[in-house]
Amino acid sequence: MVSQSLEAAGFANGFSTRLGGVSDFPENSLNLAGFDEDTAENIAENRRRFLSVFERNFELSTVWQVHGNGVKTVSDRESAARTEEKYDAIVSDIHGILIGVKTADCVPILIGDPLSKSFAAVHAGWRGTVESIVDRAVKKLIENYGAEPENMIAAIGPAATFRNYEIGKDVIDAFEEKFSTSGNLLKTTRPGHALIDLHLANHDQLIACGVPSENISTAPLCTMERTDLFFSYRKEKSKYGKTGRLLSVIGRA
Repeated sequence: MVSQSLEAAGFANGFSTRLGGVSDFPENSLNLAGFDEDTAENIAENRRRFLSVFERNFELSTVWQVHGNGVKTVSDRESAARTEEKYDAIVSDIHGILIGVKTADCVPILIGDPLSKSFAAVHAGWRGTVESIVDRAVKKLIENYGAEPENMIAAIGPAATFRNYEIGKDVIDAFEEKFSTSGNLLKTTRPGHALIDLHLANHDQLIACGVPSENISTAPLCTMERTDLFFSYRKEKSKYGKTGRLLSVIGRA
């Protein structure tokens, strides 16, 4: 899947699916991360296949995601190669590098600024959303590259949606404390539980940062509903004892 708005602005980008790989999740799955549940050889081949769809040879730069609010700056190929550093968002403006985040129900967000030619990839689970990870990524683009939010284009990718993502009281309390608009994000399902709209929460944070609403697109697909297309930790971990990871990437074309 590709954001055509980002592509038209000069950014190579993509949201992977689970199709066309070599991993046993349960079969022929394009698992692009999760080395503790797959072989390095499988993941390397899956990444080769995924990257082969891009017109130029890109170097892939990822991080060890920890559900926090840290933002890494990739300033050169040396920093791009350090993939074990613990962050949940990446920013860069380097040609020839795709920065990417891994998800399997959490929200992936890709951001590009056509004027400064800087870009960001963000992993926003419920913890990252509460800690305003997308806001921190936008501010890092401003700080590092002089980017302006009104010029930014953002694509929010497939994730667990409001229709299916149920949370408990600790998460409800965190969102009610953080978001004045939490009533729009939560729908009670049973005592102490509610459905949460992480897509809308991150959309609203982008708006609050100054990104125009018309510059933000949101994928309508739910990873929990469409396990034929996507990996879902919530749906598959208990069923198979493991699940694959999707990659969402962006770089300068």
